[in-house]
Amino acid sequence: MIEKHIVLEDIDPVIFYGVNNANIQIIKALYPKLRIVARGNIIKVMGDEEEMCAFEEHIIAIEKHCAKYNSLKEEDIICIIKGKKTEKECTEGVIVYSVNGKPITARSENQQKLVKAYEENDMIFAIGPAGSGKTYTSIALAVKALKNKEIRKIILSRPAVEAGEKLGFLPGDMKEKIDPYLQPLYDALQDMIPAVKLQEMIEQNVIQIAPLAFMRGRTLNDAVVILDEAQNTTPAQIKMFLTRMGMNTKMIVTGDMTQIDLPNSQRSGLIESTNILKGIKGIAFIEMNKKDIVRHKLVTRIVEAYEKHEKKVTTARKKKSGQITTEETTVYMDPTGWGDN
Repeated sequence: MIEKHIVLEDIDPVIFYGVNNANIQIIKALYPKLRIVARGNIIKVMGDEEEMCAFEEHIIAIEKHCAKYNSLKEEDIICIIKGKKTEKECTEGVIVYSVNGKPITARSENQQKLVKAYEENDMIFAIGPAGSGKTYTSIALAVKALKNKEIRKIILSRPAVEAGEKLGFLPGDMKEKIDPYLQPLYDALQDMIPAVKLQEMIEQNVIQIAPLAFMRGRTLNDAVVILDEAQNTTPAQIKMFLTRMGMNTKMIVTGDMTQIDLPNSQRSGLIESTNILKGIKGIAFIEMNKKDIVRHKLVTRIVEAYEKHEKKVTTARKKKSGQITTEETTVYMDPTGWGDN
């Protein structure tokens, strides 16, 4: 008789063991010849060497299932031990699974283009309106790469720019001051990684969330790096960010040209970089529109209403200045230069 300790490293033990340890009880029932004791993230096993080798192989497979799908059911355990495909393994087009075990997929044509562009390029610009899934899909791709051990870390960044308000002095240490700007990134991660595991990854710097200013001077290797709200960067800032790219790294830049919060005297770095970098091999540009919006149906209507308003304001301004004729006022003059595509 021998004894072995198996450490569960990549998962939340609560998911693995199940409610009231239901999952571990099923595993014990399937291996009656072994004595199995589970404590924390360590499983202690005693018994016959041959039986234990098969047990360890199956435990590793079950652990991988948990890490990938964030869930574990009785039927999953039985399928894995019997060498059959689980129900989730038969699902196609899934990027990752949420903490509730629900599949996260590309839900629109342009989101699918973003997924394909990620596979084929090292730098991607995803530009579109609020709610089009550009940030959420990008983070899902990063989490998938981390789970598959294609990279060693995820780095998420945003420029700390106030959206019109003047917040003044914020109390607390540096982390407490900048966290409100970065909360949307935390929200997406919390959907995809169990809370205990996410906190552990942040503490170990496997997942890093920082304002754009903290990127200066770094070389980012073996990572997926996402710059969110890039429309609020200056030309110097976005150039600084893009040149942080190291070996085995993919960068995704997301932004909404219609929600620039920079002072009127400052030009958006996102607009400038798209003009400069288009046509460079290895860089892809995905333009999203209101058809990609996956939030509440009212968000689509709000975006449409603002588009109509911008059209009226732009054509009225140009007509007043004599830049267009009366007949030309029916043409949509998009102030961003992007349009819906």
